[in-house]
Amino acid sequence: MIVTPWEVRGKVDYERLIREFGTQPLTEELLQRIAKHTGELHPQLRRRIFFSHRDLDTVLDLYKKGVRFVLYTGRGPSGPVHIGHLIPWIFTRHLQEKFGARLYFQMTDDEKFVVDDELRLADTRRFAYENALDLIALGFEPEKTYIIFDVEDIDLLYDIALEVAKRITFSTAKATFGFQESTNIGLIFWPAIQAVPC
Repeated sequence: MIVTPWEVRGKVDYERLIREFGTQPLTEELLQRIAKHTGELHPQLRRRIFFSHRDLDTVLDLYKKGVRFVLYTGRGPSGPVHIGHLIPWIFTRHLQEKFGARLYFQMTDDEKFVVDDELRLADTRRFAYENALDLIALGFEPEKTYIIFDVEDIDLLYDIALEVAKRITFSTAKATFGFQESTNIGLIFWPAIQAVPC
């Protein structure tokens, strides 16, 4: 089994993924806690589309005490949006609505440019804009939704990205992302940019 941010091959061993990525199984108890806060269990949770989480129990504990949280997700714009993109976005929209959370949505047009030799920077920027329109069409709350375009918003991202990059070794990035000797330096630096909104 191979699972990277860009590829999944072989039979997926979910228990192994939970161990390797340091997540926890999404239990029935946790699902009931979510339903208690939201008034319902989203169909994607009822159907077990998601199998694990990281710190969702802690988020719910803090939320119960009145501490608010934000949502963060994104898209590497390399073409049109398809159903595989929409599934987590629909769930994110549900979380925004039920918890009143702000959403930071990162369009990683820079990443797709450095990953794909066939794409021009103008292509990834155009896809980012088109994909943002698809995201907006799902009904996210405009006053609570912030779309970050990495290339366009680099002036907001770069200082923090440098702080992140200074603290992550190539060895760690290589182990996490599967970088090889042939990986271009744009892709090696890209995780520092992606980490900024987090």
